Amino acid sequence: MRIELIRDMFMWTSIINMGLLLWWWLIFVLAHDFVYRMHTKWFRIPADNFDAIHYTGMMYFKLFIFAANIVPYAVLFIVA
Repeated sequence: MRIELIRDMFMWTSIINMGLLLWWWLIFVLAHDFVYRMHTKWFRIPADNFDAIHYTGMMYFKLFIFAANIVPYAVLFIVA
């Protein structure tokens, strides 16, 4: 397998994952009340905890994107 192909794969997975993170953030900001109502139908979550859960999830997802996609892409870009 060529290094360029692997590098392109990491580039596209980074783009897709950052797009998903942006989508999550936009839905959370623009439709916060709707999302909160939907989640409280299934779980009893106070509003403060709901926000903290989502912000923590976004933080972990962003860390995952950097650790699993962007850093390997940068390393392959430097090496090749």
